[in-house]
Amino acid sequence: MLVVEDDADLRALLLRRLTGEGYAARGAGTLAEGRSALREWGPDLLVLDVQLPDGSGFDLCVEARAATSAPIVYLTCMGQDESVLRGFTVGGDDYVTKPFNLDVLFARISAQLRRSGVQAGRVELPPLVIDLVAGTVAVDGRAVEVSKKELQLLVFFATHAGRAFSNAELLEAVWRDTSGVESNTVRVHISALRRKLGLGPDSPFALSTTESGRYVFRRVRFVEPGGPP
Repeated sequence: MLVVEDDADLRALLLRRLTGEGYAARGAGTLAEGRSALREWGPDLLVLDVQLPDGSGFDLCVEARAATSAPIVYLTCMGQDESVLRGFTVGGDDYVTKPFNLDVLFARISAQLRRSGVQAGRVELPPLVIDLVAGTVAVDGRAVEVSKKELQLLVFFATHAGRAFSNAELLEAVWRDTSGVESNTVRVHISALRRKLGLGPDSPFALSTTESGRYVFRRVRFVEPGGPP
């Protein structure tokens, strides 16, 4: 989760609540910091103030929408109708005005995450279920044994489904410290995931390589939980 809020006390409060509920959370106090965190971190949800010291949160929303489908929840004192309409027009998913009830805000955040398939400690992209607390992966109820790094790579793909990533981008996002990492590491781990997940013509998912050599994980057949394919 990424919280872009210039009020340091409020930002700290939101980060404590998010981490207390099991989310990895990062804060930014300016538009520039928000842009940097968005590029480096690829958050699953943004909580976004509109009035920032160096610009508008609306501009960051536009930039975020060009890069991710992650939910964006505005948290701002700008409650005028024209501001609310602009917020939704440029790509926001929810709009909460200050002062606000913390429990209500987090209920709305949870609702947005459920719609995007992310919950505290879990990633669900039926029939794929990843339990981050237990470190388990299941596809259509079948347990899949994966290594720690394969799990991290799969979580990244599942929470960025449909987006293509280069070898370098995956190394930065998943391995971070790439010193001593072999050049074929990503390819080897992706090959293992394809095999272990049983990705083939009948699979609901594909982990493909584009013509430019980028990798993209996508759902090609939608399956309702507990329902027929």
